[in-house]
Amino acid sequence: MKKLNNRIKVLRAEKEISQDTLAKAVEVSRQTIVAIEGKDYSPSIVLALKIAEYFDKNVNEVFSLSEK
Repeated sequence: MKKLNNRIKVLRAEKEISQDTLAKAVEVSRQTIVAIEGKDYSPSIVLALKIAEYFDKNVNEVFSLSEK
């Protein structure tokens, strides 16, 4: 089974924003961002698009699939 990886933590660091700031911008809880960053939760397509748009990136630049 493939695993969903993401670069959210790196992108946040580059922009110098907190998990809370990102969460508010994409209208989710900070806990949701924590879970996505920790790979404990896979976001919906809509949320993945919102996150990518926030960072002005394509979804593929934020999220990727890899083997276990």
